[in-house]
Amino acid sequence: MFRQLIDPANAITAAGLVLSVIGINLAIAGRLEVGVAIVLWALLADHLDGVVAQRTQGRAAETGQVGKNLDSLADLVSAGVFPAVTSIIMAHGSLVPVVAGTVLVVASALRLSYFNVFGSPGGRFIGVPTTYVIPATAIVFLLRPVIPDAIFPNLFAFILFVLAVLHVSSLRVPKTTGIMYLVITAFCVGASIVLATRGLA
Repeated sequence: MFRQLIDPANAITAAGLVLSVIGINLAIAGRLEVGVAIVLWALLADHLDGVVAQRTQGRAAETGQVGKNLDSLADLVSAGVFPAVTSIIMAHGSLVPVVAGTVLVVASALRLSYFNVFGSPGGRFIGVPTTYVIPATAIVFLLRPVIPDAIFPNLFAFILFVLAVLHVSSLRVPKTTGIMYLVITAFCVGASIVLATRGLA
């Protein structure tokens, strides 16, 4: 099994998964902004592994299948489990974030499983991709200083719930291509620096 991680694309996916686990650990430790900053780099790994996979010559079909499933599991952790854990921790386990987090994780798992079977017909995703949760989470935390503390946990939980519904909706979402990769990369790098600096201050 470990031979599958010799593949460059799979190694990048695994690195993103490690970053997500580190982000969860930071959230549990109360360093929420730093955790979000780390998981933004997991999102960058998710974008990079696909590019590397396409450019790796002589890649075995079985390695590609392992990579596809590994990628989905990594996305479940970064875009499902991490935001859910962060939301629950912020609200000290109150009911609304627990429900929203649970719905998000289940919707993420269903969305990713559906994608693995049916793909993206017509070059468009069916339902909002799970990875959209990560930049959405970053934006919410970037705005945290101007949002009253009393409503922030429930607001974040509500946003996660809406995203969960969009995951399993019939919306057709175009794939990320071209300049959008540069936009996402710039956002992830910039937002992670701001959030990490704020979280470590």
